[in-house]
Amino acid sequence: MSSLVPVGGGEGPLARCTLCGITAVGPCARCKKPVCGDCCELTEGGATTFAVCLTCVKRGGKSLTAGWLGLLGWLALLMAGCVAIGLVFALLRR
Repeated sequence: MSSLVPVGGGEGPLARCTLCGITAVGPCARCKKPVCGDCCELTEGGATTFAVCLTCVKRGGKSLTAGWLGLLGWLALLMAGCVAIGLVFALLRR
């Protein structure tokens, strides 16, 4: 598909690692800052492997379990609210 060639031959500005300044390979899974392969660690215990920058590893480890548990807790709270609203409507119908 020749119509989809990026401007400038595909050589756009390269993201730099926020820790060391060399060319970044992707974002940190927690803070979304660009990191290189030397300044990140891979996550553990998930279905997919993500890179976490060394700064985030020092702050909270390289596991994303806490983030997933927070999401599941939020969804459970949302579902409990919907059930409560359903019960109120069921009681008002009587």
